[in-house]
Amino acid sequence: MPQRTNPTIRHRRLATELERLRDAAGFSREEIAERLDWHATKVWRVESARSGISVGDLRDLLDLYEVQGARREALLALARHSRQKGWWTEYRDVLTGSYLDLEAQASTIRNFEPQIIPGLLQTEAYARTVIRATLITDPKEVRRRTEARMARQQLLTRDGDGPTLWVILDEVAIRRPVGDGDTMREQLQRLIEMSEHPRVTMQVIRTSAGAHPGLSGPFVILDFPTPQFFAPIIYLETAATGLYLEETEEVMQYTLMFDHLRAIALSPAESVRFIQSVQSGFRSEE
Repeated sequence: MPQRTNPTIRHRRLATELERLRDAAGFSREEIAERLDWHATKVWRVESARSGISVGDLRDLLDLYEVQGARREALLALARHSRQKGWWTEYRDVLTGSYLDLEAQASTIRNFEPQIIPGLLQTEAYARTVIRATLITDPKEVRRRTEARMARQQLLTRDGDGPTLWVILDEVAIRRPVGDGDTMREQLQRLIEMSEHPRVTMQVIRTSAGAHPGLSGPFVILDFPTPQFFAPIIYLETAATGLYLEETEEVMQYTLMFDHLRAIALSPAESVRFIQSVQSGFRSEE
């Protein structure tokens, strides 16, 4: 199958799943190529989303990996529709974690948040309170989700190859009490400390700035280290699922929005001073 550029969400997702299945089955790429009589680089090209895969070839792979049932049908559906762009929502009950995979692969993450602190910068206490506020009441589920959110933050501490994070926060996100005073003081201290991280840039938009493009809601722009293959993606989180925008015009629109927000926000240094002033207003519970 000829090489394609800018693979869709479905295409990337399929490539990621196939690499995981191969690892779980204990095969090397060379062993797969030999068993299926493929060219030596074909497995690498499929798993890196450089090339697509036919449904017939995929069936051969899934037979080799002994994949059956709902997971098999989901992967075959991804292969059939991998050329289609749009929102990746099908089969999320079988193929989970799509956004987290993309976040982990990104070279740059640009995030606007009008209401709460982004997950990558949340403290454990703040995260736990936010998760509980989504009407999750099972203590085990709250603990599991909180631990997962904390684990995500390892992205920012990876040596050398971690992503660059640019966060723009509305003043509301800084002032909104989430938990008690100690929780907020700790959370704002985390922001102050992370502002010194070499790969983190943080800005705050004051409410006095008035109406701005971000009033339509939060969004994330993900850029990847090989843009000739992985074009930028816009991620919009909803209560039920996540929406992915891939069309060039959509990406350009949100990029322009982010640039406008960056222009009206306080500078990074001014933002830190503002966060410090807000932090002093939250009283300790001691």
